[in-house]
Amino acid sequence: MNYALITGASSGIGLEYARQLAARGHNIIVVSNRADENVRVADMLVEEFGVSAIPVYADLSETGIAQKIYDRVAEMGATVDILINNAGILLFSALENTDAAKIDRIIALHCTTPTQLCRLFAKDMKARGKGRILLMSSITAWTPYPTVSHYGATKAYLRSFGQSLWYEMRKYGVSVTTVFPSAVDTPLYNLDAKVRKRLSRAGLMMSAETLARKALKAMFRGRRRCLPGLMTKIEAGICAVLPAHALLPILELPPVKRLLSRI
Repeated sequence: MNYALITGASSGIGLEYARQLAARGHNIIVVSNRADENVRVADMLVEEFGVSAIPVYADLSETGIAQKIYDRVAEMGATVDILINNAGILLFSALENTDAAKIDRIIALHCTTPTQLCRLFAKDMKARGKGRILLMSSITAWTPYPTVSHYGATKAYLRSFGQSLWYEMRKYGVSVTTVFPSAVDTPLYNLDAKVRKRLSRAGLMMSAETLARKALKAMFRGRRRCLPGLMTKIEAGICAVLPAHALLPILELPPVKRLLSRI
């Protein structure tokens, strides 16, 4: 039986990917480090959409976890024809104040595990001559951002990795789509609900439902990348040509200096 495997599928954008793919009739493997939520989401998908849904608990920052997930899928006799590497964390902090374990975690979660999952499942897709892979990068992949140096760098890695993998896989019937969202209305941002609502109304924050719909549309069309929304496209265009030293005057503003001294 064919499945879409989605990391971070127990909440936020990952949950939207799961819901929308299930609505299309795809069976789902729900992967995250929230065991109870995995079961709840899987049960909801079965009840609401009538598909098969399997919860798989995994700490995606754990060394070797990609192989464990792959082996688990093989044991179940499942075939992964869609792989969505969505799991992630957003960490605001100046690098010198960041705990070493948190740096290891964000690199493993955004770089190591997605790379290894692609290595394992893309090989099977290539052998079958079909498959789809989606990688969640970020608008921060396009230019350096102070206070998220670790986060932005991992997303820049995914930008380069996704491009390269697209070249490698395209002639074998395997599509690779990298998504570059700007701000998305999810619990990832520790913001008051009213603030998030105002940002959404202003077009500065996209809903998880809209992002997932646009990203899946790009994936099923075999597009190499997806910059969802007009504001995201404009922001990426500006970031692509903005010289790094243009940020220096902003960093000297008193409110920004006070913020940087605290994080």
